[in-house]
Amino acid sequence: MTGFDLVLVIFGFLVLITLFSGVKTVPQGYHYTVLRFGRYTRTLAPGLNLIVPFFDRIGAKLNMMEQVLDVPTQEVITRDNATVSVDGVAFYQILNAAQAAYEVSDLNYAILNLTMTNIRTVMGSMDLDELLSNRDTINERLLHVVDDAAHSWGIKMTRVEIKDINPPKDLIESMGRQMKAERDKRAQVLEAEGDRNAQILRAEGLKQAQILQAEGKREAAYREAEARERLAEAEAKATSLVSDAIADGNVQAINYFIAQKYTEALIEIGSSKNNKIVMMPLEASSLIGSLGGIGAIAKEVFGSGSDVNANDPAPQRGRSVPSTGKK
Repeated sequence: MTGFDLVLVIFGFLVLITLFSGVKTVPQGYHYTVLRFGRYTRTLAPGLNLIVPFFDRIGAKLNMMEQVLDVPTQEVITRDNATVSVDGVAFYQILNAAQAAYEVSDLNYAILNLTMTNIRTVMGSMDLDELLSNRDTINERLLHVVDDAAHSWGIKMTRVEIKDINPPKDLIESMGRQMKAERDKRAQVLEAEGDRNAQILRAEGLKQAQILQAEGKREAAYREAEARERLAEAEAKATSLVSDAIADGNVQAINYFIAQKYTEALIEIGSSKNNKIVMMPLEASSLIGSLGGIGAIAKEVFGSGSDVNANDPAPQRGRSVPSTGKK
């Protein structure tokens, strides 16, 4: 091999090295910055890219995917002077590779400190009760503040989440006692309301029962009065008919009326539960004597042809009741 051939081989080898140094392959999810003589010129997107050999070089290799940054535990003093331990997590994504590479030094460290200081600011302006019950509000305020501050760095804060809020042990015990007292209070209130409602319902039920009972008594009294009125009307009508018969001189009507009343009186005497022996009065013979008049009335009503003498002593022959009148 001559010297000229050796020069050609070396020259070809240098050309190949130059070509290979100008070809850059960027993986998916990354962006590379290009520096020419130390100055930023452009950003290489994922895929095959060409740069000027010996003049251009790769500057920063930036991950363009959403990234997670763990926020370590720190002490926060609330507005009511309660000390709590807080940790969290932040999610961000680089949107502009040049700004993220050259607008801030150590991007992760900057985001971490920005998030921690804003956690102390936001949570320190709230009371402990608000802190424990309004995590969504805290996360929203933190995201808004941190995203505005980091916007000039070419990044987007997607989420800022508070993981744990740990008050001191003695404060937790006090909160537990307070919660227990509050629950006991609510239980007593609910029990008192239940007793009151039960008493109201019982009183209303008793009231309705008394109203219904009074209405029942009123209805019964009305029915009873109506029955007595009907009975009185019937009795008055019967008395009127007997009176008319008496006025016409009908002696049998008088005997019938007296016998009816006398019979009712004897039935009441005989039906008494306390009497074992019934003493018939001497005047009972009048009732037996009036039976003849009753028979005459019946025969007259049913059209009997024979006349019945009201003074006929025949019915008296069947008497078996001894006289108990005084001498």
